[in-house]
Amino acid sequence: MNTLDMSQLIALAGAIGWASGVRLYLVVLLTGLAGYLGWVPLPGGLQLLAHPVVIAASGFMVFVEFFADKIPGLDSLWDMVHTVIRIPAGAALAAGVFGADHTAMGLVAALVGGGFAATAHAAKATTRAAINTSPEPFTNVGASLVEDSMVPASLWLAVAHPLVLIVLLAVVLVLSVWLIRKSWRFLRGLLGRVTRIFSGRSDPGVVSAFQLKKNASGEPPNV
Repeated sequence: MNTLDMSQLIALAGAIGWASGVRLYLVVLLTGLAGYLGWVPLPGGLQLLAHPVVIAASGFMVFVEFFADKIPGLDSLWDMVHTVIRIPAGAALAAGVFGADHTAMGLVAALVGGGFAATAHAAKATTRAAINTSPEPFTNVGASLVEDSMVPASLWLAVAHPLVLIVLLAVVLVLSVWLIRKSWRFLRGLLGRVTRIFSGRSDPGVVSAFQLKKNASGEPPNV
């Protein structure tokens, strides 16, 4: 097997960091299998992932997460618990791409990988929480399946087409920030309305809708 060149290593570090914020255990499983089966020459810092015990453990967690991530409510709880797991793991795995032989690059990879993992995790968690406000489960399952497919696609692109992956990561980063802002504003507004209802205060949104209905029926507006 040929060793990975610098562009592939950089792309792989970015892909692993980002994907860890979405599906950490799937990243560990796929990376370990790629090294164990001889598909990709893993860098020294990632060779531990190819150990059969690590592959078995990550495979079990992938199985659990696959179903937990598709149950509305449970997926948000799962994301909450993994806030303290995905981000540092993404940073550590990204740094492992360069290992001890490239200390400076390893540090940069840890910072970038951790940042990508944090952004991806925040976008996933806030978006899925917003989706869970809908009573139907199909959007939730569809979003989860899209995330399942994006992880192996990003890891494959990192090795096969690293420059394409780097460009896509930049686009995804911008999109993630936009999703975080939109989802957070929606959730904050929803929480504010629920708080007002349970505190006995009137909901401006409901009052406005009721007033519009009265005006449309020809009743004089309230002064």
